[in-house]
Amino acid sequence: MRTPFLSSPSFKSIKYLVLLALPLLLAGCGTSAYMPNVPNVPMFTQKGELSAGGHVTPKGNITFNTAYAVSDHFAVLLNGSMLSSERRKRDMRHNLLEAAGGYFTTFGPENNRILEIYGGFGGGSSERTEKEEDKETGEMTYERHDANFSKYFVQVNFTSKRKRSLRLLNREFPLNYGTALRASYLNMHDYTLNNVPGETEDNIFLEPIFYTRLTLNPAVQLQYTTGTTIGLKNRDVLTAAYSVFSAGFVINVGGLQKAR
Repeated sequence: MRTPFLSSPSFKSIKYLVLLALPLLLAGCGTSAYMPNVPNVPMFTQKGELSAGGHVTPKGNITFNTAYAVSDHFAVLLNGSMLSSERRKRDMRHNLLEAAGGYFTTFGPENNRILEIYGGFGGGSSERTEKEEDKETGEMTYERHDANFSKYFVQVNFTSKRKRSLRLLNREFPLNYGTALRASYLNMHDYTLNNVPGETEDNIFLEPIFYTRLTLNPAVQLQYTTGTTIGLKNRDVLTAAYSVFSAGFVINVGGLQKAR
């Protein structure tokens, strides 16, 4: 049986956007002192709503997002991410914490579209150790990069809650989808290479992402996220080497349950 949503123009648009993003995702194969977190998209509709979510990328970067609607149009956000990875050629540790606040509103024929605009700041740290083994002697050499940085960002979210669904196992699972456009300014205030002070850098990153949420029940949704990172400055350490590709969940309580 053919699922109407899978053949709809909206689903086709999302599919094409994902396909366009994949080459950019595959291009992010370098290393950087900055690893982007999954943007917070609480999809608020009214005062008193609470949102919490967790996401993980294939590289093991874990993002935690929380948000609360203080009024019918103003919300506060708190986000964090962490990575700890030890591999044969590279060890990595990355931590990031950020806070934000901003405006949200609903619009459309049935108020089933959501626009959110947030601005925030934060900071983080990065540790990366490159390991190389001499094939003749078996001796290991190490190159250690340590950096601390501050972050400032603005973010615009657009989400559609139009009544689309995916039918699986004789059940209908509503789908929400949208995009988040984030611009971030990062400034390193401390950097060392093998414990020797090095030159600090800054950069401006454009971070567009696309997401789809599958509703399991009125409060819990699964989220698939894909996106990229574009650096506006040519840098050696603070580069756009990583993209956002993650799977996770989001919990929303309160608000217009009938629209979820």
